[in-house]
Amino acid sequence: MFPSTSPETGREPWADDARPGPAGSARGVPPGPRSGPADDGEQRRERGPRRARKGGAPRRPDDEAAEPEAEVVEPVDVHKPLSLTVAGFAALLGVGLVLGAQTSGPGHRLPFAFIVFGVQLLFVLAWTMAMRPPALLLVAVVSALVAGAADVAAVQSDIAALAPLGYVAAGGFVLGVLGQLVRRVDRIRVTDSLGTTLLIVVGVVAFATLITLSRIPAGTQAITVCLAATGVALTVARLTDAVLPWPRLAPQVPRGAAGVVAGAMIGTLTSAVLGSYLVGFTPTSAALIGLVTAATAVLADLAVGYAEAGRLMAGEPPTLWIARHMQGPLGGFALAAPAAYAMCVLFL
Repeated sequence: MFPSTSPETGREPWADDARPGPAGSARGVPPGPRSGPADDGEQRRERGPRRARKGGAPRRPDDEAAEPEAEVVEPVDVHKPLSLTVAGFAALLGVGLVLGAQTSGPGHRLPFAFIVFGVQLLFVLAWTMAMRPPALLLVAVVSALVAGAADVAAVQSDIAALAPLGYVAAGGFVLGVLGQLVRRVDRIRVTDSLGTTLLIVVGVVAFATLITLSRIPAGTQAITVCLAATGVALTVARLTDAVLPWPRLAPQVPRGAAGVVAGAMIGTLTSAVLGSYLVGFTPTSAALIGLVTAATAVLADLAVGYAEAGRLMAGEPPTLWIARHMQGPLGGFALAAPAAYAMCVLFL
């Protein structure tokens, strides 16, 4: 009933290393092209290896093309004649203040006060035209009145101190703010003008500290040392910018770091040389106060350049060029005057 032979009889057994082909393929017919994952592998070999990103993910060439290129800012040109002119103005300003301090003496403070008042008027003109507060004429008039009142307080006060000048500065600032609040047109922008009014008022009062300094012992010699160092530092810094404005501190500011460093160093050297000839000073003490005032002046002058570049980048129209370029040296001397007073009181 059952066959005596197995059904597998007569068939060739599979070899040990042979395996059946794909289902449905006929013998002798080569297999067709494969598709699926094999094709993806060939395309990857044709594209080449991927480059790894910084975070570990691969980068394709298409990703690089999508990244925007960094915008290159062209540095502004440095006008050599203009730098030479500003350097000459700084030198004349320093010489005028130093010689004016020599005319000061007990009971003879008015000549120096008139010279300081003239410099204060230049400061008011340059800074109001450059910063353009909302009520420009009002701020200019109030600042001029504050300058005159500060000079009178510095000459007529019983004790040579800064307290009367502080009262004058506070009163002038309040008067300037109230004057702008009264005008309906300028009332909207009164917040913007607070900083400008305060800066101009404090600047003109800072020059009056030179008159107060001339009334204390060794004050006239301190003025000579400090203002000589300031004038030399500002002049050398501008002259260096005319010759070698490198390295540029910012593309939008036509100033170089070499001028700032060289101006501060040569100004300090000048004060040390003067200190070896003036009574009450040594080269070390004169170099110390000269370093502070010279560095303060060149940094204030540099800050004015940054402020002007910021106004131009904001789209504001440029101001009168003569006021714009007088602003830096005047600001440097205005900041150096209280620094000279502080150094004289603390270290001499």
